[in-house]
Formats: sequence, C-alpha cells, structure tokens
Amino acid sequence: MSTQQTPSTPPSATVERPTRITVLAGVNALEGVALAVGGVCLLVMGLLGKLESTQQAETVGVTLVALGAIPLIAARGLLLLRSWSRGPALITQIMALPVAWTLLRSQGALIPTGIVLAVVAVTGLVLVLNPATTKDLGIRRGPGATPGA
Repeated sequence: MSTQQTPSTPPSATVERPTRITVLAGVNALEGVALAVGGVCLLVMGLLGKLESTQQAETVGVTLVALGAIPLIAARGLLLLRSWSRGPALITQIMALPVAWTLLRSQGALIPTGIVLAVVAVTGLVLVLNPATTKDLGIRRGPGATPGA
C-alpha cells in the first residue's frame, strides 16, 4: 500500500464552471452589493440626522445590510458550484419581484429603477430555474434519480 494520498479530484478532471452559473452568481452579487450599499447609505444618513426618523433609518439600514449578505453568500456558493446556493439565489430573485412591482407603480425616477430590477430578477429566475443549472450544481431531481442512472 502506498502512503501517498490521492487527491479527490485529479487535476485533469477539474470541473469548469458554466457561463450560466457565472452570470447567475454575478446577478446575485449585484443584488447583494446594491442592498448593502443602500443599507450603509441609510445608516450614514440616519447617524448624521439627515432623515426625519433616524431610528427607522438605522433599523432599515441594518436590515438591508443583513439582507445583502444572503445573495452575496449565494453568489460565492454558485461560483464554487455548491448545490445549497441555489435556494438562497432563488429566494433572492423571488423577493426582488414585489420590490420591482412596487417601484414600477411609483413615480419619477423610481420607475426606471423598477424596470432594471424587474429585468435583473427575471433574468436571475430564468437562470436559477434552468434545468441545466440544477444539473451543473449536482442537484438530483425526483425520488428515483440516482447518480449514473
């Protein structure tokens, strides 16, 4: 018996990340950064007293920063091809749709923001629900799905 350990994945068998997964990770990272930046802006404005309700601004700011962590973690998991990352990525896209709808029903500059958010969320949904994405992340479908069958 040899005392050398064999790596679990040989260098020639490294899995290449599909473009679809990379784009999905980018969409999630974009949403996560947008949430975090918005939260930090609210926190700063609340701390500087530039808003009517500083306590509400700080609460919403902390919440947005915390919510921004979800898509950022999902983006990292997607880049590493982790199967668990599909759930947070899907939830992020589903949560973005009502926000986009609310922005679309607003006035002024919020309407174009709603359009952009809706396009990003629908793109993310299409990518995350694509059966090839499920396969690339190693998620088995159905009760009778077995590897190699």
